[in-house]
Amino acid sequence: MGRMKLILLGMGFVLFLGFFPNQVFPEKERMMKKATFAAGCFWGVEKIFAQLPGVVSTRVGYSGGNKPNPTYEQVCMGNTGHAEAMEVTYDPSKISYEELLITFWQYHDPTTLNRQGPDRGSQYRSVIFYHDEDQKAAAQKSKEILEREKVFKNSIVTEIVPEQPFYQAEEYHQQYLKKNPGGYCSGHLQSDRIEEVLKVVVRRS
Repeated sequence: MGRMKLILLGMGFVLFLGFFPNQVFPEKERMMKKATFAAGCFWGVEKIFAQLPGVVSTRVGYSGGNKPNPTYEQVCMGNTGHAEAMEVTYDPSKISYEELLITFWQYHDPTTLNRQGPDRGSQYRSVIFYHDEDQKAAAQKSKEILEREKVFKNSIVTEIVPEQPFYQAEEYHQQYLKKNPGGYCSGHLQSDRIEEVLKVVVRRS
């Protein structure tokens, strides 16, 4: 009877998993990692990263400032010091941090201080908020390679700083371009050379 009970319990667990194919269980959730970037208007940044295989979820918000729980209007005034940021939860078994960095560098201009396209202000600055020393080293290495290879005509002004409190933006900002497909997006591919020169970092990771 004991063996039969174990078999039945095992079959029941398999059936349970079948009912929840996309469920992230605690063991799996502990394996997920986070990355945080600021690269201009967070609507477009989130859209680009949300499409990457291995990215589990994204959320937009405000980071790098000095006022707790700022509103969008306060951030836009430029008085809180926050950047429009995007937090990624990703599965490192499917996509590496180095690959996320390639997308970060590809889809914004890291050489314009406090500006992306027509958007101007410190809230649109380019920032990598690293979550641990490995992310810091990878971010610095990728920046050094891009500068050495002179991929951009001008100097890179991207900040590489420790993670700071992340305040989730208002709900209407979340997945904004998914809700409003015709909405504004400033992100566009900068250069094919970015991926070409950074592939060496991915291969060595």
